[in-house]
This record gives sequence, structure tokens and C-alpha cells, in this order.
Amino acid sequence: MRHVIIGNGPAGVVAAETLRRLDAHAEITLIGDEAEPPYSRMAIPYLLMGEIDEAGTYLRKDADHFARLRIRLLHGRVAAVDTGKGCVSLTDGEVLAYDRLLIATGAHPVRPPVPGIELPKVLSCWTLADARAIAASIGTGARVLQMGAGFIGCIIMESLAARGPQLTVVEMGDRMVPRMMDEVAGAMIQRWCETKGVRIRTGRRVVGIAPAGKALRVELDDGETLEVDALISATGVKPNVAFLEGSGIEVAAGILVDGSMQTSVAGIYAAGDVAEAIEFGTGRRVVNAIQPDAVEQARIAALNMAGRPAALPGTFIFNVLDTLGLISASFGQWQGVPGGEAAQLLDEAEYRYLRLAFDGDRLVGANSIGHTEHIGVLRGLIQGRVRLGEWKTRLLANPLRLSEAYLARGIAAVR
Repeated sequence: MRHVIIGNGPAGVVAAETLRRLDAHAEITLIGDEAEPPYSRMAIPYLLMGEIDEAGTYLRKDADHFARLRIRLLHGRVAAVDTGKGCVSLTDGEVLAYDRLLIATGAHPVRPPVPGIELPKVLSCWTLADARAIAASIGTGARVLQMGAGFIGCIIMESLAARGPQLTVVEMGDRMVPRMMDEVAGAMIQRWCETKGVRIRTGRRVVGIAPAGKALRVELDDGETLEVDALISATGVKPNVAFLEGSGIEVAAGILVDGSMQTSVAGIYAAGDVAEAIEFGTGRRVVNAIQPDAVEQARIAALNMAGRPAALPGTFIFNVLDTLGLISASFGQWQGVPGGEAAQLLDEAEYRYLRLAFDGDRLVGANSIGHTEHIGVLRGLIQGRVRLGEWKTRLLANPLRLSEAYLARGIAAVR
């Protein structure tokens, strides 16, 4: 059996290792288009903060790991997939035949169509090469503007802040992390960041970037102008799917997959930030670009590629964010559902917030700031679809009784 995996990030690596455990004799090729060994993008902030070196970002620390498992690491970029002939073509002309194919090509940063966005001092923070450029240009006292304060943007912001610049963040949404947090939580995170010396501008966008000597002059849509030494673009990412044009593999925002992570073409699977899977709880299709979900999707895909039927119960939207020391989390349908009820607990002075969203007597979503002791319980109640019964009324009255509710109803449901 010839397995080809396009993409050597966390999803690709886990899939390759899973396939090898299941089949000692299969041919496994793992293709990556960056010069470095397989690494985790989520480790880049720790590199920029000086907590690890580049080797610390590598997914496997043993240089002989993949050779020992007889997994071929191939450096190259895939240009096209021929589903009829069962092969992939690389930009250098090499052609690889496959029996099973996994697409784990991840995503790429999206830069908004702003005049000047291609200037040299406009940087992304997505690859190790990007991290090197940031480390070379941003240090103590540097004037830096970051575009974007979403989930990834806030992670980048923390790594930048640790380098000691004068940092301004511009977010076009009405609050920070608008796809993860409600208005109360987003405003609380903004207030926290401002107490840490980060200037935040929400409801604003950059409309122009121009050279200003060795610096950049940045114009916002309200007329404000800032002179900065570097601009970091962190305005979101999109799945890497362009090379699939004409392949017959069905693509919407990402590659459409079923519960087994199989695409619209038999024998071809997708996992990670490139896959558009069915969301747990709603049945909608979503791209859930978080590493834990990516590796679980990859494991499920690999099982099926090896002939071991398995299904993902649904991709679960679950984010935990450390923003300059303030821990926040969102779970499931945190916005609530039509006709549903919600419970809220707010302590502005202590930066603590908890909001629970219910559908009938089930907890279906939550926002949390500062209540780290409840993260596991919240996930268990939501992902376990636990019927709370009389405990719903108790949680509406006092959301902090989550652990009691889980002990009474969640563990009982498991049993």
C-alpha cells in the first residue's frame, strides 16, 4: 500500500506515524514545502519569546525519527493531484503514485487588499522564516502595529509584547477575538491588554501603508496616522487548496470531508486546517483550525486509510487563549441558540467572567475568563451532551456549581 501525505505539520506527522503502527510494510511519503524538519506553528510564539530555540519547535526531536519509522520525508511543493491516475505532481516535475492520499496542507496567512501591504517591513508570523524576520526587526522600543486581534492575532500579540516594543493593535471587529468571545469578554480582554501597555484600537482598519524614510506611515480609516518600524499582518488564514483545481475534489471554504475524513473522491482524505468537517452539535460544516482537532482528524483519517473504519463524532470548537497572562476559553455554541437560555457571572475588578449557554437542559456553549478550574468540566458537559435535568436550574442560579453538576450528571451519564 502506497500512502502519500501532502503536508508535514502536526496532522501529517500524526497520520504518518499512525499508518506505520497499523501497517509495518506500507510505503509512506510525507511531503513538506519548507526547508526545516516538521515543526509546530503553535510553537513559534515561544520561539519569539525566547523560551525555546528553533529545534524546540520541531515536532520530533530525534533527527532519525522518521528514517527509523521508514517514513520518507520529501521536500517539495505539490502542483496538482490527478485523481483519475492516482498520482500527485510536484513543481519540480516529480510524480508520485498513491493508493491512499491524505491532504494536510494547512492554511496560509491572508493579507487584506491595503495599498502598501507588500512593503518589506510588513511581516507575517506564520513560518520559521517569518519568525526570523520578526526577531531581526523587532526589539525593545521598536514601534510596531499589528493588524488583527483574533485568536491567532492574540497569540502573536503576546509573543511580540514579550520583545518590549511600543505595540498598537488594530482590529476591524467591534471587540477583540470576536469569533471566540462575546462583547463582555472581548471588552474585558481589551481592558486587560491596555493595562499591560498595549494600545488597542477596535472597530478600526488600516487603509494605507507608505514608506516614511526607514519606517512606515500607516493610515487608519478614522484618519489617524501612525509611524511604525514594522507592521505585523495577522488578519486571518485560508486553507491551502489552490493546487486542487480541476482535481474533482469538492472544496468550499476548505476540503469537504465526511465523518471518516474522506473527501468527495474515494481513497482521498483531508485533515487539519485544510479540512471542512461537520461541527459537533450543529451539523454545520466548519474549518476548525486548532492543533488538537487537526491531529485527531489525522488519526481518524489514517485509521480509515489503513482499512480500520473509524469516524469523528464531529469537530468540536474549543479554544483556550493566554493573552498576556489572562486565560480565556470558548466552547461550542458560545453565542447561544435560538430560544435557549444563558447564565452569566461577571467580576470586572478581578477579570473573571463566565457565561453558559443552554439548549433545553443541555449545556451547548460557554465563554470563560479567569475560571480556569472549570475548563475540563465545561468541555465534558458540552461534548458529552449531558442532560442536566434539575441541575440546569441550579446552574442558571449559580454558574460556579459546574463541578457539582458534572459529578451528579456527567459521570452518571458516562456510567
